[in-house]
Amino acid sequence: MEKILEHTVLTIREAGKIIMNYYQSEFEVKQKGVGNPVTQADIETDTFLKNTLTEAFPNYGWLSEETKDSPARLGKNRVWVVDPLDGTKEFVEGIPNFSISIGLVENGKPIMGVILNPVKNDLYTAVKNMGMKFNGKKTIICQNQNLNEINILNSRSETKRGLWKLYQGKFKELIPIGSIALKLAMVSANQADFIGSLQPKNEWDICAGHCMINESGGELLTTLGNEITYNNPNTLITPGLVAGNKIAVSNFLNIL
Repeated sequence: MEKILEHTVLTIREAGKIIMNYYQSEFEVKQKGVGNPVTQADIETDTFLKNTLTEAFPNYGWLSEETKDSPARLGKNRVWVVDPLDGTKEFVEGIPNFSISIGLVENGKPIMGVILNPVKNDLYTAVKNMGMKFNGKKTIICQNQNLNEINILNSRSETKRGLWKLYQGKFKELIPIGSIALKLAMVSANQADFIGSLQPKNEWDICAGHCMINESGGELLTTLGNEITYNNPNTLITPGLVAGNKIAVSNFLNIL
């Protein structure tokens, strides 16, 4: 796994250079759906990642937000689960809260996660049973279990829609930022305490971050308290998700 991690880190850093070539410049923005933009940076980064990783590991399956899905991945034991640019809305707006997320799953479970914030050059890595690292240093998740003493990273769009009004006062602070992958990485690195999402996410949004939460000693569950698996025919994870230390997660699920 160390060699796979090393190759993935080199790959994600090169992908970061591609994205930064576009950041805060002129580029075309298309809409895949309402509130779901895609840019040239998304597509070019996805192509680079797919070519590089599948060439190095030809027996692994591939699942990415920007690649047309193929049922061939369902027959693979190991599958790359990738979001080439998580937080495209923030990227378009020039807000530095976006990331590249590369997860690797084995038999439905995340075994490696690599996330890069290319603006800050912050690198988050985790390998199953090898711990979580932020810029090369091991980290563990926030241990505070009292919800009214911790901050929670939540979605900008969910906040704008008023979905978190019911939970104001339950936490020390609600901090809305983009990129669910980056939020998971930050909580794993103890840069923030907790994360919650009240809306569905896709596997590529959270796979790498899930490995990081696990390896930092935390837990990621759906808002129904269910465990999450990967490389499923239907990649949508519903109805929402929550991650932090296990007691804080349990306390939050109780107030839901």
